[in-house]
Parts: sequence; structure tokens; C-alpha cells
Amino acid sequence: ETSSAHYILQQYLAASGGLKIQNSVHNAYAMGKLKMLASDIETPNKVIKNRSSSKCVESGGFVLWQMNPDMWYVELAIGGSKVHAGSNGKLVWRHTPWLGAHAAKGPVRPLRRALQGLDPRTTASMFANATCIGEKKINGEDCFILKLCADPQTLKARSEGPAEIIRHVLFGYFSQKTGLLVVLEDSHLTRIQTSGGDAVYWETTINSYLEDYKPIEGIMIAHSGRSVVTLFRFGETAMSHTRTRLEEAWTIEEVAFNIPGLSLDCFIPPAELRLASAGDDHEISRSGTGRSAVGAAAASAAYRAKVVRPGRSFDRSIHNMTRQMDDINI
Repeated sequence: ETSSAHYILQQYLAASGGLKIQNSVHNAYAMGKLKMLASDIETPNKVIKNRSSSKCVESGGFVLWQMNPDMWYVELAIGGSKVHAGSNGKLVWRHTPWLGAHAAKGPVRPLRRALQGLDPRTTASMFANATCIGEKKINGEDCFILKLCADPQTLKARSEGPAEIIRHVLFGYFSQKTGLLVVLEDSHLTRIQTSGGDAVYWETTINSYLEDYKPIEGIMIAHSGRSVVTLFRFGETAMSHTRTRLEEAWTIEEVAFNIPGLSLDCFIPPAELRLASAGDDHEISRSGTGRSAVGAAAASAAYRAKVVRPGRSFDRSIHNMTRQMDDINI
């Protein structure tokens, strides 16, 4: 199973352009647009469906930068809400309108959005310890399935306070015809123990479908796709569960490699996080906005001028979706 997985990843890297070209990439930039296609909320008593028409669809966009090793910065804006996050190779952080700037516990993690067809080398590295568990047809195409489970030490490191991450599993579906990744699926289960009450469980599942592969400077990049995010809350009583489903479609507008002038300064965490990290304290003040360095901020300003951002907000749903979709750790 493991040897089969290694062969599948070798084919994937070859189909994506080959290691020689990919190893020549030291940093990267991508800009894309996205649309929220649907959002459903299910409770024991009712189901609320919101399927956006072409006239009132929630639109937005994202921009991201990456640099070896393990550094990234992303901004995402949709429905009047904006989230940005980053990693300087040692610390992963986010800034949201609801929580301000805050650090993520556990080991440094890659950017999930980059794994959605933008960074083959990191994707292959992520699945390095995976096993091949079989085959499945995806949209009529035969695919190999690779499975990777987070180890107990990683789960413990990412747990915090009353929130215990019980399980995190990642699946990759690789086309037998092209060798490319066509579906990325990950699921994790969190248990939250409230004081004096029953435990509540949150199960998050994200299915991303990657399409329209085109070569950019010799590297195959997925230029469109969609993700379906399901947040399932259960555990207090039999009749208290809620299920939230969000569907996003995206297109990639620009991709470039080895950007001149992109420096380490572009990945510096917000000041309040740097101070907290130095003191080994991740309880972050909510007052700061947590801008990254000037180089990334200037590029962000140019990007924001291109992005359509209607005034209506998804509030907490967007927070949950972007938090789960824009970083991952196995």
C-alpha cells in the first residue's frame, strides 16, 4: 500500500511538470476569484436553503504568496468579510473580524488553498506517508485513493483548552489517466467539553474538486474548481444537532513564480502575535488588525481594487469556512 502510494506520487509529480522545474521555484504568487454558490442550515426541525442566483451571488477573491520553506500569506474577501492569515515558517496565525489576530496551535501547516491544484510539490510532500486504499470513479474517471491520518502527537499539539481534536484524515484522488490530483477531501472531528455539561462534537468535512489544469512556466496548475464544506454539530441531545453546508466555486486569474522583491518581511506575523510568541503566550489581544509587511500589503491593495465585495455578510459561516479551508495540518 505504501509503495503503491509512492508510485502514484511519482506519477503525479511527473504529470505536474517534474521535480526539476518544481525545485527551481523559490516563491510563488496567485490571485483568484470566488463565488458562494449555496449555503444550507439544517436543524432537527427545519432546513434553510440559500441558493444564490446569478444576480445576487456572493462574490469575492483571494490573493496568496508562498516562499520556501513553509512561509505563506493569504487574504480572502467575500460578502463584505475579510480574513487574512499567514505563516513565517515557525508560527501560523489568522486575523478575522470576529477574533482579531490569533495564533494557531500545533506544528506549522501548509496552506490548504495552495493544495487545491496550485502547489504540486507541497501536495506530494503532504501525502508522503499516505497509503493507497483503493480506486474510485470520479466524474467517470478512474482514480487512485491515497489516505493520510494525523498522528496522536499532532492531534494533541493542535488541541487547546476544552477543545480536543480527535481525528483528522486527508484523502487524495489521483486520476489514473492524467496522474493529476482531481479531488482533495479532509475531515476532522473536534470534541468540546463544557464545564458541568455534556460534550459537544464538531465534524468538519471539505471536498474540493480541481479542474481546468493548464501549464504555467511548465507546472500544471488547476485554474478552477469548487469546494463543499460541511460543519456538523452534535452531541448535547438527540434533537440538538445542526448541519451547515457551504459551496464555493473559484477560478485562478494569475499565477507567477520566483517573484523579484518578495522577501521574508512579507511573512512577518502581526506585532501583537510576535510579542505573545516570544512570551510563549498565545492569548492574543483582539484590538489589533495585524497587517503583514509593506510588500504584501502593497500587493494586497492592488488586488483589492479588482475584487467585487457586496455589502451582505455571511458572518460566522464565512469565519468557519475560511478558517477550515485556508490551513491544514496532518
